[in-house]
Order: sequence, then structure tokens, then C-alpha cells
Amino acid sequence: MFRLLLLAVLLPVFGCAPRPTRVAADLPPDVARLNLLTYNVNYALAGDEPTLGAVAQADADVVCLQETTPEWESILRANLARQFPHMEFKHSPGAGGLGVLSKLPIESVQYLPPVSWFPAARVVLMTPLGRVQVLNVHLRPPIGNSGGVVSGYFSTPPLRRSEIACFADSLDPSLPALVVGDFNEEEGGRALGWLRRRGIRSALPEFSPRAKTWRWRTSVYSLHRRYDHLCYDSRLKPVRVEVRPAGRSDHMPVFGTFTLADGVAPSD
Repeated sequence: MFRLLLLAVLLPVFGCAPRPTRVAADLPPDVARLNLLTYNVNYALAGDEPTLGAVAQADADVVCLQETTPEWESILRANLARQFPHMEFKHSPGAGGLGVLSKLPIESVQYLPPVSWFPAARVVLMTPLGRVQVLNVHLRPPIGNSGGVVSGYFSTPPLRRSEIACFADSLDPSLPALVVGDFNEEEGGRALGWLRRRGIRSALPEFSPRAKTWRWRTSVYSLHRRYDHLCYDSRLKPVRVEVRPAGRSDHMPVFGTFTLADGVAPSD
């Protein structure tokens, strides 16, 4: 919900767009996979039918949500409990809520307190790939402490790096890991750089380097950025990652299919 609307003026983009380094593939039916969706549903849109439909129609095994609220939880449980029998939510003031909807058994959920504005959640799932951990994050928007967008652009990158470093400390090194959610930054940001140096990469730009996951329309200009990410470690392999043009949130859902990397056995 919170975004830096002046970026289009301050940071024009020059040069050629990068090319994809991966091509989406169809897996044979007998190959184990995990389908996951991350989606910032916008805390002000509880019950919005197109946004709810974007979750219901995603064909995901697991859905990680940001900006959920008690109202969103009630509506999701009322409409999608049959589809996703396992649901967990963490309510936090304003835009800080988190949710996970799963067709697969949830072994545990660990909620991590805010480092800056919002909490995170580490979820361990029983999947066709074995036990997999998913870290669901909503990092600090580029907004300063006094509400300024220009000051926030310059002051918040170190905060996002500190957030991800603290949240990632909860990851179990023995389990394959996905780090997903609203990072409020693109690949050049400090949080994603911190993950990349530790072998955890964002999959979306590998498939669609020009794709955008966030949009903000004004009377004179439309802004588009790639703020939402599905990041994976070396024990997993993405085979399809895409942005779904669905819902009425300022974010769009990002869907990914993952399998185990070559030579990796399912975790117990």
C-alpha cells in the first residue's frame, strides 16, 4: 500500500532489458513439485471479489499473503476453507498482517517480531518434495519515519537489509528454503543482495526480467515496479515463475512451481 510515487521522476530506467536465463517447462506427471503463490492482498480491500478470486483460482498448493487483516481472515476462511484446509494468520496493526493458506500439512509456524515495521513468518510444510521451509516477509516500504517518500528512498534500504538478515537467521540450514513476499525493492536492493550472496536468488527475473508485480496509477502517470519475489536456495529448482494479472490490489500475485534440484533427496 505504501509506495514511493516519485521514483518515476527520480530513477528513470535506461538501457536494454536483460534476457531470461530460464524457460518455463512442463514437468512430467510423476515428478514431485510444489506450487506456491505470494500475494500482497492490500489491507484496505478485505473481501474484494477479484482479489479473492486471484487466490482461489491460482492452482497453488501454498499461498503466502501479506497485508491480511481480521476481516481478510474471516472472508478467506468462509470462502476457501475447503480448498485450503490448513490456514494460519498473524494480525498486526495496519498493513502488517500475514497469512498462509495450504493444501499441504503445516508442521509449524514461527512468527518473527518486527525489526522495522512488519513481522515475518517461517512456515515448515510437509510437501511432495519433503519438508520445506518458507519465510514469508513484508519488508519496510520506502517511506521515512516522518512519512517522507524522498527521505525514505534514501534511508530505508539499510533497514530492509537488516530485516532480511534478522528474519533469515530463523532458517534451518538442513531444510530447503523459499523466501517470499513483498520486499519493497527490486533485485538491486540491499535485502535481495544480502540473500543472493548467501545463495538465495529471486526466480522471477530469471524467467521474466521485464515483469512488474506492483502498479500505482495516478491521473498523469502509471508506476510499475517488481517488488514481490519468490527466492529459492540451491536445493530447489524453479521450473515456472510468472506474474498473474489478477485482482485489484496494488500488487499482483506471483506464482511459482519448484522441484528439487538435481541430486537433492527429499528432506525428512
